[in-house]
Amino acid sequence: MSSSPPTPLLDLEVSPGRPPLLRAEAPGAGREWAAEHRDALRAVVAEHGSVLVRGLGLLDTAGAGAVFREIGSGLLPEAEPFAPRLPFGDGVHSSTKWPQNQQMCMHHELSYRLEFPGLMLFACLTAPPVGGATPVADAPSVLEALPAALVERFERDGWLLTRTYNEEIGASVAEAFGTEDRHAVEAYCRANAIDFDWQPGGGLRTRQRRSAVLRHPVSGRRCWFNQVAFLNEWTIAEEVREYLLDVYGPDGLPFNTSFGNGDPIDKDIVELLNAVYEDHTLREPWQDGDLLIVDNIRTAHGREPFEGPREVVVAMTDKTQLADCDPTVEVTAQ
Repeated sequence: MSSSPPTPLLDLEVSPGRPPLLRAEAPGAGREWAAEHRDALRAVVAEHGSVLVRGLGLLDTAGAGAVFREIGSGLLPEAEPFAPRLPFGDGVHSSTKWPQNQQMCMHHELSYRLEFPGLMLFACLTAPPVGGATPVADAPSVLEALPAALVERFERDGWLLTRTYNEEIGASVAEAFGTEDRHAVEAYCRANAIDFDWQPGGGLRTRQRRSAVLRHPVSGRRCWFNQVAFLNEWTIAEEVREYLLDVYGPDGLPFNTSFGNGDPIDKDIVELLNAVYEDHTLREPWQDGDLLIVDNIRTAHGREPFEGPREVVVAMTDKTQLADCDPTVEVTAQ
């Protein structure tokens, strides 16, 4: 990601509680505008962590994809999603399927992988009449606000993601790994430091230990980078959690997180993490045609509950290697 200062293009509106906003006023010319201002846009994101561009009129997947490809450095395929997306081709996807009445808590996309997107690109084709914003939060500020002892433990132990794949809840084996072939799945897991166990009946359980704090590969800033709170059982809506526990048991949840040594993460820690995120959250209601660019390492994002139709398409770009981000724990299968 370029660290050069933005060239003059439009006035950047920076307001408390809102992500930085640029007004493009280029409906129907989104691709040309993005190509002309690519370096400036990426410099703004390098400085602020995110930017919302309004006025491009991105109202279909083709137009959004064209803009995504101008801004990104190669759109990335989906891999190891925690919930399914609809593919629209050429690296453009639907937003993650998630109940619209439930909060999607702050997280960094694919933070449990050995390689992950450095940039997230979002285009709002249809804005909901109520709610549905994609909020953002500055990861270095979140890290600084967390209790030092808690940060030190996560730096020492990392975090552990446990996933149980089945055909009913969350992403299936085929959706997560792109295949149902056991040998291919096992080869992928071994190559990506993922411990795995096949369950009776053909289900799969995996565990992967990762660092909770990384150093941004460009700025060098330390960032709280993980999905500890979002993929923890205590973030699941209470009635949904009780149903899942009743049907699948505590070891059969589709996903859960713990400290890297396997110790459970208590509810009060999850609530603390979500509260700190909220204290540092910026939000702006979507408008039809908006573009949101997010530095996936510097900035967490989420999705707020909504009513009515909402269509946001997503692309991931700027492949980043965990090894280039000064991880604090060794990445080996358990």
